[in-house]
Amino acid sequence: METVFDRYLTSGAIIENRGVLRSSYTPDRLLHRSKETNQLAAVLSTAIRGESPSNVLIYGQTGTGKTAVCKFIGKEIDKMNRRAAAKSAKGSKDPVTKAFQGNPVSYVYINCKIVNTTYGVLANIGNRFIKDWSEDVIPFTGWPTEKVYSSIKEKIDEQDGIILIFLDEIDQLCYNSGDDALYFLTGMSTTLKDDKVSIIGISNDLRFNEFLDPKVKSRLGEERITFAPYKANQLADILRQRAKLALVGDAWDEGVIQLCAALAAEENGDARKALDLLRISSELAERAGATTLVEEHVREAQVQIEKDVISQVIGDLPTQQKIVLLAITMEQVAGREKLITGEVYETYNIIARKLNMNVLTPRSISGMISELDMLGICMAKVISKGRYGRTKEIELAVHPNLVQKVLVQDPIFEELLAKGGLGLLRGWRQSRLL
Repeated sequence: METVFDRYLTSGAIIENRGVLRSSYTPDRLLHRSKETNQLAAVLSTAIRGESPSNVLIYGQTGTGKTAVCKFIGKEIDKMNRRAAAKSAKGSKDPVTKAFQGNPVSYVYINCKIVNTTYGVLANIGNRFIKDWSEDVIPFTGWPTEKVYSSIKEKIDEQDGIILIFLDEIDQLCYNSGDDALYFLTGMSTTLKDDKVSIIGISNDLRFNEFLDPKVKSRLGEERITFAPYKANQLADILRQRAKLALVGDAWDEGVIQLCAALAAEENGDARKALDLLRISSELAERAGATTLVEEHVREAQVQIEKDVISQVIGDLPTQQKIVLLAITMEQVAGREKLITGEVYETYNIIARKLNMNVLTPRSISGMISELDMLGICMAKVISKGRYGRTKEIELAVHPNLVQKVLVQDPIFEELLAKGGLGLLRGWRQSRLL
């Protein structure tokens, strides 16, 4: 009996290892990131000697290898652990092994785009060091924050060696929940028996720390590492490495690699986009029953990716920027074609309070409007009000329904938008009710 899947299962396979083509895959050798890898390793090597390294902030645009380098460092730490254990069993006197054995290094990796609350981050860190799951587990909701703090300190004090905490998309945590978690973690060394915690924050927002408490900002960014975008020839090397591991040997040629690299490099050197182009074009070729991946498949993949690029950009915005975008969108749906910064801020204030979010300052919101303008989601033109100063005249650059379609998928906005949709603000100026 035939099924709808048969034609795809019997056609020639181009992809042998699909996972290698995903950006989440960390190869054994990172190309064109040795400088950044060595910089981070040099800072963190202090941990092997039993001393807490400086906190580190890693900056760079999307797809520049920040996460890959941090995960690679994590794999290297695991290798050191295994080597130390093996050589210790044989009585090795290797000084590096002895140092690592005497000062073991543990690490925790948290994606703050997924875990973006103070409670969630602290609970994840604490549960990483649980010894007795029947008694010591921190529930992911329900405890007073002070109790979570106390539990984490107790668990970390019980650990030997240094603990490295990697906070990927750290800006998402700050925009969503403020800097309480960072305040606690950066100040933890003063309350522990030994100074044994270091934070490595990863962000593509160079300005996120403007919203931090001065004490947190000072303690968090002791060292900074910046990742530059990849160039076309570097992207080609990365794609070639992945293609050799993932694709059938005679199913692709150099022209496909060069085209994927050029298309990604002409925008912002995003390795994720380059990998997506290679993966999606390979999948399209397979579905068409082709035995060879050609440039036409890459062009087709580019069209498919760009269809949803605006939705992806909106979906990837930090929560506070999403609130600003929602404020602009709702005002325009309510009939106001061109807005000024003060009107957007007033609406933002109401929405943020309704969502139980921190309310940022007008200056911060003005900066976020400028960022939305740079992304092409809205248009913000600075106009003069004479003796009243200057302000921004703001207009939405995408369809309001697209904004609603993307934001309603975010659990934070789902209930709010499900109740009244984009017509929610009609008449709010009269009723003052949302």
